[in-house]
Amino acid sequence: MDRTYSDAVKALNSLQSNASVVNAIRMSGGKMNTQAIPEMIEWCRKIGYEPSDFNRLNAIHIAGTKGKGSTSAFISSILAQYLPSRIEAAQPGMLHKIGLYTSPHLRFVRERIQIDNAPLSEAAFASYFFQTWDRLEASAAAAGEPTNPCAKPVYFRFLTLMALHTYMNERVETAVVECGIGGEYDSTNILLRPTVTGITSLGIDHTAVLGNTIEEIAWHKAGIMKKGSVCYTVPQPEAALAVLRERAKERGSELRVVAERHPQIVSGDVVLGLAADFQKTNASLAVEIAAEHLRVLGYKGLDVKAKLPAEFVRGLEQVKWGGRCETRLEGPIGWHLDGGHTLESITVAEEWYAECVLASHTSSPENPSQETTPSSSPTATPTPPRILLFNQQTRAGLPLLRTLHTLLSTHLQSAHPFSHVIFCSNVTFADSGFRPDLVSVNVSAEELQDLRVQKELARGWEGIDGTGGEVFIVRTIEDAVEKARQIARTWVAGDGRRGGTAAEGEVKVLVTGSVHLVGGVLEVLAAEE
Repeated sequence: MDRTYSDAVKALNSLQSNASVVNAIRMSGGKMNTQAIPEMIEWCRKIGYEPSDFNRLNAIHIAGTKGKGSTSAFISSILAQYLPSRIEAAQPGMLHKIGLYTSPHLRFVRERIQIDNAPLSEAAFASYFFQTWDRLEASAAAAGEPTNPCAKPVYFRFLTLMALHTYMNERVETAVVECGIGGEYDSTNILLRPTVTGITSLGIDHTAVLGNTIEEIAWHKAGIMKKGSVCYTVPQPEAALAVLRERAKERGSELRVVAERHPQIVSGDVVLGLAADFQKTNASLAVEIAAEHLRVLGYKGLDVKAKLPAEFVRGLEQVKWGGRCETRLEGPIGWHLDGGHTLESITVAEEWYAECVLASHTSSPENPSQETTPSSSPTATPTPPRILLFNQQTRAGLPLLRTLHTLLSTHLQSAHPFSHVIFCSNVTFADSGFRPDLVSVNVSAEELQDLRVQKELARGWEGIDGTGGEVFIVRTIEDAVEKARQIARTWVAGDGRRGGTAAEGEVKVLVTGSVHLVGGVLEVLAAEE
């Protein structure tokens, strides 16, 4: 086997996918879940580590249903302001190198393993990937076990092992680690002594693994709490909060609720680098977690209650986290991208998109399919098309569509919130198929070929929306992007020439339902730049 980045991605894709693990747990009635941590510890030993070795990473462990990735990014961005290149006077426990481990990725799998807020280079990813791979093969061979991919940990577990191995070798002194699914039995929960833990907003998701009630989900998320480490959380449903309090007591962890958003964030004195109102909650949680971490490392006199230190302000304002309430402008099109894929996250995506529409929409928000035609008044500014680009390949997509339609119809005062709706698979390109980093092996080739899910979603949307807008089914993300561009070109050639300001004339495309879809759209846009 060659040892390039492409070879590493190909080998990684040969491992069983996360979706397959979830399905196996579903079939086993959840019993397999309880073995996750003992198995992960054994995998660690096979590559030469004991869980206690990772204590030197000074890990910050983050769980939750919504916002755990954004919160982790805020924390990492804040702490990066304390690197030697950013501050003049050394302090005890000064940070020198910060790791950030998150999932899923948008365009490149190496995005998941970052150092000082930059993804590993292709060369570094390949090097650490094959070091981990080779150690597993050597261990298997020494034990007389098979060395094929089936004998290796699954995709997410492998990447977790690789991330920890990378951070140990790179001498990372702080690692912000986001859970994959849950907490109690998540592969990342081999961290024994985090400096601080955090639990973001809770909701119903991954029910096959975590349970169907908010109490069950809270129990799993609270599994990251550790004795002697403070756990911060945000306001939660009372039933969930009761479970978190009980679990904190059992585990010897102090639970602190960040009950209010930080006043500087609320007032707008601090302009967050991530859009949407809900990010103010995530940012306020991140402030408390980052401050606690710095105090544990020995920083003195750190007070973030009244006024945020300049380093915290810079970190909050400079944070980057793509594909979450992100806008990309391309000629007359505003690509509004959010990977919301649960009822809770699709709700916040809708709120953000509605704010964007209303902020630039000066005419009466009637049926957009009517607004795209010239107004009878020669001075009226016609309203541009609003386009939904959607896919959800592995979950129930129809409830997401129904929620999106209901909320957006209310906010825009329109029975038909989109003039055009495009459904596509997560296949990236028309000619070459999936980009290697975006390969998904948990969907059957037959299902993709028949566009079975997309046809079901289209029928469901027509039942929800009636005949208010045009619905298209296309095979790939590249095809979907081109369809949106065609609609925009038609608009510009006709009514768009009468438009008012650039904002009023923007064709707003909401891309949502799947992080994989958003990543694919970003890949297509980048490939054509």
